[in-house]
Amino acid sequence: MPYDPELDKVLKQWKCAETGLMVSINQYAAGEPKVQIGPRILKKRDGTDRAPAKAGRLTIEDILWLYDIIDEVRDEMSRLASPQ
Repeated sequence: MPYDPELDKVLKQWKCAETGLMVSINQYAAGEPKVQIGPRILKKRDGTDRAPAKAGRLTIEDILWLYDIIDEVRDEMSRLASPQ
């Protein structure tokens, strides 16, 4: 079965204002929700968003932000995941 973008859903998303790093919970069709780290959306000098880029290597600012939101990400994943 080929990839269908209509079936790919972003259930919850977080963005670090300082570094542009995105973390999201995604689900494809009826599959289990999964966490995605990236992309990174940086700002142009005029304040508009640039095209998304790979997250690449994480800085200490990225790690500290991820540490701050990880409990919220875990709680949201627990809420969305079906019982095993």
